Amino acid sequence: MAGRKSKLAHAEEEHENSERWLLTYADMITLLLALFIVLFAISAVNVSKFHTLKEALSEAFSSKVLDGGESVMEGGGASSQAPALTEAGALTGHAAAALQAEEDQFQHLKAQLDAYARSHGFADSIETTITARGLIIRLLTDRVLFDSGSATLKPEATPLLGEISNLVNLDRSHPISVEGNTDDVPISTSEFPSNWELSVARATGVVRFMIGHGVAARRLEATGVAGERPIATNSTAGGRSRNRRVEIALLRGVNHEGGLPR
Repeated sequence: MAGRKSKLAHAEEEHENSERWLLTYADMITLLLALFIVLFAISAVNVSKFHTLKEALSEAFSSKVLDGGESVMEGGGASSQAPALTEAGALTGHAAAALQAEEDQFQHLKAQLDAYARSHGFADSIETTITARGLIIRLLTDRVLFDSGSATLKPEATPLLGEISNLVNLDRSHPISVEGNTDDVPISTSEFPSNWELSVARATGVVRFMIGHGVAARRLEATGVAGERPIATNSTAGGRSRNRRVEIALLRGVNHEGGLPR
């Protein structure tokens, strides 16, 4: 009787041992399935779906794969992500500091330009604003820069443009866009067949002046848009006078997309 019981116990033990491979096989199948899911997600990049997948896999592998088994990623998931999160936080902080420094610089330059304009009688001819594009210096051409229908700088423009050149050259880094604008009254002369030629020539004249006063040519660009970007009505003399202008834009060098706003 004892021998029979021993044989039965041995048979049950062999049966139990013969099924242990199923646990290992199940673990392997689970891991392969996870691998194929990840490969499929990478093959079709979708940021929102990728984050959803990452969260689902993290939750799955942080729990038990099978009853009685150990977590596949137990103890490793959270610590492996810590350096990446720390680095991302440092980069975000650095970008925020750079943006704030640039904003402070624009505010400082604006205050200096406004003070100069007030003390030298240019308050009615110059406007400064800080926008998402950068520091915008708007000069009304009639009163300070050019005679009507001309692209030759007036002598009285020299002090103001000289001061602007000195101020925008303090950091020697931000790109500068000079844009010529006219009203919508057509012009047709031997020198300027249309307002397009006139607006480009005026912007180019300002650029040449700034280069001659120490601003690096590589930082500058000149464009003319004729009367296509009015800031006031063209139905009145006062509105047309405001539209005849040159805008000097000190463009931002720091933004969230990593490019230069235009």
